[in-house]
Amino acid sequence: MAKGEGAESGSAAGLLPTSILQASERPVQVKKEPRKQQLSICNKLCYAVGGAPYQLTGCALGFFLQIYLLDVAKVDPLPASIILFVGRAWDAFTDPLVGFCISKSSWTRLGRLMPWIIFSTPVAIIAYFLIWFVPDFPLGMERSHGFLWYLLFYCLFETLVTCFHVPYSALTMFISTEQSERDSATAYRMTVEVLGTVIGTAIQGQIVGQANAPCLQDQNSSAVAVETVNRTQDTTSLKETQNAYLLAAGIIASIYVICAVILVLGVREQREPYEAQQAESMPFFQGLRLVMSHGPYVKLIAGFLFTSLAFMLVEGNFALFCTYTLGFRNEFQNLLLAIMLSATFTIPIWQWFLTRFGKKMAVYVGISSAVPFLILVALMKSNLIVTYVVAIAAGVSVAAAFLLPWSMLPDVIDDFHLKHPHSPGTEPIFFSFYVFFTKFASGVSLGVSTLSLDFAEYQTQGCSQPEQVKFTLKMLVTMAPIILIFLGLLLFKLYPIDEEKRRQNKKALQALRDEASSSGCSDTDSTELASIL
Repeated sequence: MAKGEGAESGSAAGLLPTSILQASERPVQVKKEPRKQQLSICNKLCYAVGGAPYQLTGCALGFFLQIYLLDVAKVDPLPASIILFVGRAWDAFTDPLVGFCISKSSWTRLGRLMPWIIFSTPVAIIAYFLIWFVPDFPLGMERSHGFLWYLLFYCLFETLVTCFHVPYSALTMFISTEQSERDSATAYRMTVEVLGTVIGTAIQGQIVGQANAPCLQDQNSSAVAVETVNRTQDTTSLKETQNAYLLAAGIIASIYVICAVILVLGVREQREPYEAQQAESMPFFQGLRLVMSHGPYVKLIAGFLFTSLAFMLVEGNFALFCTYTLGFRNEFQNLLLAIMLSATFTIPIWQWFLTRFGKKMAVYVGISSAVPFLILVALMKSNLIVTYVVAIAAGVSVAAAFLLPWSMLPDVIDDFHLKHPHSPGTEPIFFSFYVFFTKFASGVSLGVSTLSLDFAEYQTQGCSQPEQVKFTLKMLVTMAPIILIFLGLLLFKLYPIDEEKRRQNKKALQALRDEASSSGCSDTDSTELASIL
């Protein structure tokens, strides 16, 4: 009898998982080191390619939409300015709105972020193509109907590209749990994004460069000049110009689709173990309060808000500065190409630098490196060779401005997860509001620049400008950015996440993942025990 009981007891022990045996009965287990989630070069390239559509379309719209509305679509200046302003304001508003919707999304077989990218892409390319299409409206209704057409499709496209870009930006946190792998993937992404800007500038500039409006020699001869413009339009055919814009739009839309397909097929969205245990995401406004009260995030956003505003002032006034202050009317596209190519080739160097010396040091060196060249531009006289040298050198700083914000933001999110481990679904809030503040800086730079030029009595379509306009442009491109860069770098002194803090966070997060995995195993064992009983 005793033997039978012992046999039964031994049989039951053999059926039970080791996690619910007595401590003395458990077999000795060797603790396995957590395996790093290494990303292959192919994975990183597929992820990086997903950043190209936003830059391709943004570059084409940023540099060419205004002249297209005025000279090709024949929209009056006031309605055209309303279209541009409302479209940009709406674009900024949609970032937190899409972030809110994503935070309420549930995980699917494709992930939580990928469905947004997949389903927004087809409609986005249709809307983008229709922006560059000039419809035949009824006679007498061209102006009102044209205004509504371009406002509608511009805002629609900005909404849809936000539905692509916000989840794509948040995807950084879900391609790997390793900080080094995310940093490396971000460097690949920034390289491709800068290259996308180069390609967008080249495609749009080469195909529709002939659409540039001629300038007026002086105000007294404006009527004669207008007649000359009309004759030129008749010669070159406005229809051919419209077709050139459509051709460029078709090429860029095709690249958009190809990049989206590569991203979806080449990247797998991964879920954090500790997040998988949460029943549902945190409410949006509760998450927003936590995010906006997280000190490192606020300090990072504040610092990059000033530095982004500095570079956007340069970007927004670069064409006018080259045309009127330096006198290089026909060299603007080539100078821009030099800046972007320089940035493309130096992003890998900055990735090595931040790995070797730390991200805060990369911020100080990379952002401040633009200051000497801005001072040189302010002091020198017009010289094309020197301007090209400055443009190439400026591209080095532009590369740092591209790379560092997206490389540092995941560190802030890791720090937030350690302080609030039971707050899943907040990643889109971090990324969407960063993009919102970046676009806010863009809107501020546009408003300040336009208002300043208006006070300086800027002459529309003039072949030359008054001296006060040239001086204003020089201040907008040199002194104002220098002041903003120094303010941003002072704020970065308050940013608390240095390399030592990053290493501590990495170890603590790994411990949290191990604990979550162990908890998941315990839950599985309890289920097995219940089924046995």
